[in-house]
Amino acid sequence: MLKRLLREPLLHFLVLGGLLFGLYGLENDGAASVGEKPVIVVSRGSVEHLISLWERQSGRLPTPQELQGLIGNRVREEVLYREAIAMGLDRDDSVLRRRLAQKLEFITSDISAQAEPTQSQLQEWLDDHPQDFRLPARIDFEQVYLNADRRGEQVRQQAQELLETLEGKGAEALPGAGGDRFMAGFRFKDATSVDVAQLFGDAFAQALFRLPEGSWQGPLESGYGLHLVRIGRKTPARQPELEVVRGRVVAAWREAQRRQLNAAFYRGLRQRYRVVVETGETDT
Repeated sequence: MLKRLLREPLLHFLVLGGLLFGLYGLENDGAASVGEKPVIVVSRGSVEHLISLWERQSGRLPTPQELQGLIGNRVREEVLYREAIAMGLDRDDSVLRRRLAQKLEFITSDISAQAEPTQSQLQEWLDDHPQDFRLPARIDFEQVYLNADRRGEQVRQQAQELLETLEGKGAEALPGAGGDRFMAGFRFKDATSVDVAQLFGDAFAQALFRLPEGSWQGPLESGYGLHLVRIGRKTPARQPELEVVRGRVVAAWREAQRRQLNAAFYRGLRQRYRVVVETGETDT
């Protein structure tokens, strides 16, 4: 019971506010007042972080002089940042405001990323959103291609004659035989309507998936010319079992949790403010 409770994202939200504002005053390179002069504290954790970054980039530890330079740059950045905030330079910077807001929302994103859904939660999500995970219909087919540019006005007559020849040969008829060379080949396996449309066009794909299996048919027209086709195997669209699409379901579930946490987090913060619009009206 306790483990299930600890996995609930909304429980994480309840402690989020306390963590957020509690951590703000900890060893976070913040300012501590000594008399009237603010102090910049470069914590041990920050120094270790600077060393780690240097080692990752250069492949070695920094020398004492290099470390002093890294710390100096960190202090310089903090001084300029605080002075910029004190001068209000952040107020009219929409990019900076958006970035800071995003960083705050990333906290809830991290929480949702750590949440582990149960099997029943995933199954429920799949059942409630079937269209998001439905597996598309697939088709195997073979073709004989006739190049309309090369064959000219005779292409349709030649296609009809070739179709009769292929029908006469039945199962012995080979794909591509009697036709022209086609860059993508003559056999296609497990193609979806999207796959077919990307190569031959939407109208071709729609017509192809309506054809019955087994015999040579056509011609179907594409931007390349005419095609005689034989449908091998059709796999209808279907709703998959959870294990087939588990990774996608987990990702969708976590994204929904992230949005839910962000919304709840914002509602909690929003209640702390009274917004006055410049028209003089008060938003309560």
